[in-house]
Amino acid sequence: MIPHPEIGNVLVYFQGEFVPLEDAKVSILTQALHYGTAVFEGIRGYWDAESGDIYFFRLREHYERMKRNCNLLKIKLPLTVSEMCDLSAELVQRNKFAENVYIRPLAYKSTRSIGVRLAADDDFFIVAVPFGDYLDTHRGLDVCTSSWRRTEDNAIPCRGKISGGYVNCALAADEAHSSGFDEAVMLSESGHVSEGPGFNIFMVRNHKLVTPGETENILEGITRDSVIRLAQEELHLPVEVRKIDRSELYVCDELFFCGTAAQIASITSVDRRVVGTGEIGMVTREVQKLYNAVVVNKFPKYAEWCTSAYRYQRAEMAI
Repeated sequence: MIPHPEIGNVLVYFQGEFVPLEDAKVSILTQALHYGTAVFEGIRGYWDAESGDIYFFRLREHYERMKRNCNLLKIKLPLTVSEMCDLSAELVQRNKFAENVYIRPLAYKSTRSIGVRLAADDDFFIVAVPFGDYLDTHRGLDVCTSSWRRTEDNAIPCRGKISGGYVNCALAADEAHSSGFDEAVMLSESGHVSEGPGFNIFMVRNHKLVTPGETENILEGITRDSVIRLAQEELHLPVEVRKIDRSELYVCDELFFCGTAAQIASITSVDRRVVGTGEIGMVTREVQKLYNAVVVNKFPKYAEWCTSAYRYQRAEMAI
């Protein structure tokens, strides 16, 4: 879970200003609070003690995705992608963070009214907080297949990171945790594997890395895209994007979740059935090793994925 920083010690960007977290408040009539009419992102910043810097991972891609997704709810962002990148770096600098951080921008329908519709008024904020591991990446996770199906694209588009849609994820995660599991795997209405509650999923089978496609109601994950590229370019591992049956989870060689919060998290049992050897697999470990090096800018080939917070140069491109 996201840690709760001491109130008053963190500055956030709210309604066009930098203010203490305790002063950033919305009305209880705000439409997004009642109906989930908001779009958000999650962006990690990794502290590197050697360079004394925090590196945002694929910062610009996150804000570009947010801009696209706001169109689903007819939200007009008040800032360009470049300006949102600028503000993220400034938040880290103003707060003088020297640890891993999590950036949470949220664009929302701010009209104060009762009524199920896409209201006219929009607003935007960015919060930056210290952030550790969301899932334990040092051991294998025990997961279950959830009885809650992933919402369909024609209901609430999962690619959109729409706040209200994450009730679906919360129900699945709560069911798993209440039943003694670490997390859940969600299926589509057709019964195929979709993703975890907030994370994409990969399977190793027949010497291939396999992941569900976008038509299985998944988030179009930036970490997922990174894993595909790293597997193909550095591990020379074939990647197959296709439907995955639930039963394949029981007979595959390896499984792992990936995502901004989850990072690379191994799965070693599904529905009380051991996956592979029951230990973190070789491919998963290699992907973890690569990913952990890339996010702190230790892999020059992928340096463009890392944005320095403390040596940040304001972007010239206004998108």
